[in-house]
Amino acid sequence: MSVPPEELDPESLVRRYYDLVDDEAYEPLFDLFTDDVVYERPGQAPIEGKAAFEAFYEQDRPLEDGTHEVDAVVVEVGTDGEGGTDGEGGTDGEGGTDGESGTDDDASDANAVVAVRGTFSGVQGDDRVRFGFADFHEFDGDRIARRYTYTDRDEV
Repeated sequence: MSVPPEELDPESLVRRYYDLVDDEAYEPLFDLFTDDVVYERPGQAPIEGKAAFEAFYEQDRPLEDGTHEVDAVVVEVGTDGEGGTDGEGGTDGEGGTDGESGTDDDASDANAVVAVRGTFSGVQGDDRVRFGFADFHEFDGDRIARRYTYTDRDEV
């Protein structure tokens, strides 16, 4: 049985995202995102809204049959009220948080940002590929509201 997104902390929810995308389990993956999600990739038009986001994963995603190997995760919890960070969240250099997020309020995860660095291995077009990526996930409440992907390839 899957844990509902609202019961996961931001790091666990983002790690769940990679498991679901690798399994091509798109219906539970979509539940991790807000209805007004925005997905940005350099050099490409943003994907805006859940319907466009779902269409991208179900029909347009250029990667398939792959796995994400997560090398590092950094979580920063902000309280700026803008869905971003306030610069007060620290990291311990070990891929996790140091507990000094700038607030002790349980609702503080509402403005979390989770940064991930890793490697994707899979198929793009007719080619086997392996490349590095860096993703940033901005939260609104217990869901991902904005996602950014950076890779060392032209298009993904």
